[in-house]
Amino acid sequence: MRVQLDITFDQLLTVVKALSFGQLQRLKVEIGNVAKTNKSVDLETLLLNGPTATKKQLKVIDKNRRAINQWRTK
Repeated sequence: MRVQLDITFDQLLTVVKALSFGQLQRLKVEIGNVAKTNKSVDLETLLLNGPTATKKQLKVIDKNRRAINQWRTK
């Protein structure tokens, strides 16, 4: 069964503040569980699974870097 309530954030905050210490701890655990199941990806995982440069692209980058460095010293 699902019940939907339309309450404002301030009303929700008032209800949360009225919880006992034990209930508040339980709520924190539940919120943590929901956050983990929402398929949130941390930055490290995103970067590790991201695209990588090919050897050819790295050679082009190195060539461009050298050309820029030569241009700067002139």
